[in-house]
Amino acid sequence: MHRYGVREVEKLLRLPRSTIRALIDAGFVSPARGPRNAWLFSFQDLIVLRTAQALASAKVAPKRITRSMKELRRALPESMPLSGLSICAVGDRVVVREGSRRWQAESGQYLLAFEGDPARGALSVIERKAQTSARDWLDRAVALEGSDAGAALEAYRQAVAQDPKLMDAHVNLGWLLHEAGRLAEAERAYREGIAACGGDPLLLYNLGVLLADMSRKSEAAEAYEAALRERPGFADCHYNLALLCEELDKPRDAIRHMARYRRLTGGKSD
Repeated sequence: MHRYGVREVEKLLRLPRSTIRALIDAGFVSPARGPRNAWLFSFQDLIVLRTAQALASAKVAPKRITRSMKELRRALPESMPLSGLSICAVGDRVVVREGSRRWQAESGQYLLAFEGDPARGALSVIERKAQTSARDWLDRAVALEGSDAGAALEAYRQAVAQDPKLMDAHVNLGWLLHEAGRLAEAERAYREGIAACGGDPLLLYNLGVLLADMSRKSEAAEAYEAALRERPGFADCHYNLALLCEELDKPRDAIRHMARYRRLTGGKSD
């Protein structure tokens, strides 16, 4: 098996020695030792190093990179095949293609295409972002919410950037920011959603909840009223507005909205 010294790796992958050392320290590769304790890298090490660096640059979470690299190493041949390799990493999965063979289904956010033969001093790396639809970003964000809120927020922002009228992405982005206590950002997310999607009742309702939590009660009431103009049968909105009207010393409005809430939910009205 051919081994590559640090200088060869620097030249082939165009990575500075400090980056190579950092990736080794992170445990992505464990190069062998040669004369004078020098590092010696395998073909698999080269691919893992380059892919790990690309994913890190794409701001993929470190834990996902580690899992991806373990999977990738298991799939790699000992040397570069004549047909070349195409590697696609998305989330915590890695997809490898060799010629017409696909070791997993083709899909992904970040693609690396490797061409050439490192043994002959030629390994060109082409990096490009794959086309990911706004709906794909939305689905990815929903899946990430329970494990990586930061990555979920970024995925929601990507979804909104690709399709400003994707209402669900605006709703979830605002809600996640609200839950994180980032209230000003949440308000901006909701208002941008309303500007892009029009008077959507759920966006208006969520904005009302947020404004109430920010002690901006009159503005919250206005948001609830706007939501009810779009959806008069929005029971939860009537309930929240009833409570808010009590705080704003508007007893008649409070009674009216609570009665409406009870009728909508099958409860006994006043």
